[in-house]
Amino acid sequence: MSTWILLRGLTRETGHWGDFIDIFRRNVPGARVEALDLPGNGTLNRLASPCAVPAMADHCRAALARRGITPPYNLLAMSLGAMVAVSWASTAPREIARCVLINTSLRPFSPFFRRLQPANYPHLLGLLMPGMNDRDKEAAILRMTSRMRPADESVLQAWTALRSAHPVTRMNAVRQLCAAMRYRAPSEPLAAQLLILASRNDALVHPDCSQALADKWRCEIRFHPRAGHDIPLDDGAWLAGQVTQWLAGPSR
Repeated sequence: MSTWILLRGLTRETGHWGDFIDIFRRNVPGARVEALDLPGNGTLNRLASPCAVPAMADHCRAALARRGITPPYNLLAMSLGAMVAVSWASTAPREIARCVLINTSLRPFSPFFRRLQPANYPHLLGLLMPGMNDRDKEAAILRMTSRMRPADESVLQAWTALRSAHPVTRMNAVRQLCAAMRYRAPSEPLAAQLLILASRNDALVHPDCSQALADKWRCEIRFHPRAGHDIPLDDGAWLAGQVTQWLAGPSR
């Protein structure tokens, strides 16, 4: 049995994986799947989010130790979660066998205006301002992160319920954003086997960020032609299928 650790992005929690976890389990036989919340999100929303990505990685390692789940781990992570995965794999290489990084962006490989595309700046600032209700905030996030389900009422209802149950404070959102903007990845490739997945249609993080990382670290990259930033939401079956194909490759 292989252990897969799933990590979400900025202000998102394990509940935002939706039905992807079940899809992944069906596609990857023998996979033990553990989805973790980053401090400040989900069931950990009362904790202060660290202002540094390595501290988030340390928290994840400690959480697994408390659960009695031992390495080696395989990490599947998106956006901010993928930065945590890189930090984890670079500082504790013996713990991580494989990393699947989804729509992430890393200093120093990409400029800030590609790591967070400028069209999103006013929308993100609006989310930090008082006045918007939970539904309106989640509707704005859904429009930014999905290209195939940007107005899906069932998703909107589920996300609104998650925000109501586990609200993320404005301060924690700012802390996470600062951590993401400040994190600097190592120049050398990770020791773990690495697959990068990205969306051609990502409106939040430019797909060139994933390509730049793949070029620098000389690793495999695959693109979804239509999905937005949240590939697990837009096309979870495609995502799980790419991982399955990659694992079946000759060097795996």
